[in-house]
Amino acid sequence: MKVKVSRRAHFNAAHRLYRKDWDDDQNNAVFGKCNNPNFHGHNYELVVSVTGEIDKETGFVIDVKILKDLIKSEVENAFDHKNLNVEVPEFQDLNPTAENIAVVIWNKLRPHIKAENDLEVVLYETPRNFVTYTG
Repeated sequence: MKVKVSRRAHFNAAHRLYRKDWDDDQNNAVFGKCNNPNFHGHNYELVVSVTGEIDKETGFVIDVKILKDLIKSEVENAFDHKNLNVEVPEFQDLNPTAENIAVVIWNKLRPHIKAENDLEVVLYETPRNFVTYTG
């Protein structure tokens, strides 16, 4: 029997959506106000889920305290109150769209989750706009 265990987290971060190899007109046409050269911010909501078999000894799929600490160390400490374009190495050459942020988070967490368990990252950029990545 497989069970999904989820943990919600939050971080605030600024970003600018643009491509260095495009001129201002093309960046404005594609990314609009998200291309603000002075950046803009979001209050991101994150839901990380681990799906797997329940351990017969502990009754856990994953200890939620371990998941909480993992999200804190790998995501919140790395992204919270940061300018993603400037301060987060993963976005030096990667446009920090919600899609790319979700993939980066998944890649940061995946090595710490048992191989037999599935990992899902849901990232809300706004209350109505969100992405889901499962690897």
